[in-house]
Amino acid sequence: MSSSASGFVNGVVNGGVSFWYADDGLPAVREPLAGDDSADVVIVGGGYTGLWTAYYLKKAVPSLRITVLEQRFCGYGASGRNGGWLYNGIAGRDRYAKLHGHEAAVRLQRAMNDTVDEVVRVVAEEGFDAGVHRGGVLEVARTPAQLARLREFHAHELSYGEHDRELYGARETAEWVRVAGAVGSSWTPHGARVHPVKLVKGLAAAVEALGVDVRESTPVTEILPGRAVTPYGTVRAPYVLRCTEGFTAALKGERRTWLPMNSSMIATEPLSDERWAAVGWAGREALGDMAHAYMYAQRTVDGRIALGGRGVPYRFGSRTDNDGRTRFETARALREILVGFFPALAGVRVEHAWSGVLGVPRDWCATVTLDRAAGVGWAGGYVGSGVATANLAARTLRDLVLVDSGQGSRTDLTDLPWVGHRVRRWEPEPLRWLGVQGMYATYRAADRRETESHAAGSSRLARIADRVAGRH
Repeated sequence: MSSSASGFVNGVVNGGVSFWYADDGLPAVREPLAGDDSADVVIVGGGYTGLWTAYYLKKAVPSLRITVLEQRFCGYGASGRNGGWLYNGIAGRDRYAKLHGHEAAVRLQRAMNDTVDEVVRVVAEEGFDAGVHRGGVLEVARTPAQLARLREFHAHELSYGEHDRELYGARETAEWVRVAGAVGSSWTPHGARVHPVKLVKGLAAAVEALGVDVRESTPVTEILPGRAVTPYGTVRAPYVLRCTEGFTAALKGERRTWLPMNSSMIATEPLSDERWAAVGWAGREALGDMAHAYMYAQRTVDGRIALGGRGVPYRFGSRTDNDGRTRFETARALREILVGFFPALAGVRVEHAWSGVLGVPRDWCATVTLDRAAGVGWAGGYVGSGVATANLAARTLRDLVLVDSGQGSRTDLTDLPWVGHRVRRWEPEPLRWLGVQGMYATYRAADRRETESHAAGSSRLARIADRVAGRH
């Protein structure tokens, strides 16, 4: 269906970066870089990773001159468009267990568990409202195959030391939230709902208050040892840290480093008390499922449901969108998921739809690295789990820089198995596009087959898609 110039599609606000900005307002844009400059550390990217890194470095060594360069405004990318899941998931943990041993992966998982607490602590200490509600994360199963995966998943998490995780049957799940057809669920306390934009705005303000120089409307076109190049000038520094996640492909020489995967979301109108009574969800847990093409949702501060999933997963040539616009078909598919989960909401209006990109390495492993010879560091590849992982990555980058500059010593974080991990680049086009499109089409077909057959085991199609993806 066609859309109007105002960004409305059949009454749904389409894009405008995200619902979170429609709710909290676009920020006043900070000044761009005024010309060539120098710093002790230059950070490329004003999202969660970049801002947290600036925050922790400045806290550790207040005398450091730190410059953050952001192409649009802080939080323009995934940090201002995500589902608001502050939780303990991290991409690549199982692979790190294979590479470095199980105990190393357990240490990584414990660090992620602690990261949820750390973000909540800093938000309280800095005194800004990020819409935090600590309800944990509830992941539900709705078919026999999903239930089998849920039980396997639950046992797997226990093996990584998460002994406070709980497994529920159909009746207990309904006491948490009334998802149609739910036959079981797994809940972890290591999670919270946040308002993504309030979090990134509060963090940006805290960073500036510490004395960090934040420059917006300043796209970095190339990162080289000792300098970040922009149309307005070059910033030189002993350390240049790339914190660009899904937008990394736009940098010179990085086209095939991380794949910019699209994820899309919708937000409903505020629900009435009667509708919430039909849904339940009083604990405001972050809500997900065990489908191969999974969904994620939250109950927002103002009483809506924000729900996301993969729409058009990838754009040819690693292109990224400008303002979060998404296809009508994607918004409609997400609404069908919403009503499938909660049939009582069949008459509820969807008021906003948007999309964003996340960074996916070829082996689906999040990483933190500092190339000591070049003075160039980077963190990312979170594969959709970046709200909390960005904080752990930032603290790790801080420690790596302080060790290398002689202002600190090795820490538990610098010894985590994701530090220094390297992976091969993505295939050239059109193989990249064909592979991703085929992978998600296969995952969706696997979900349909499992729903229709009521088989107790996962579809073989999903295993094929996993091999294409490089996840195993």
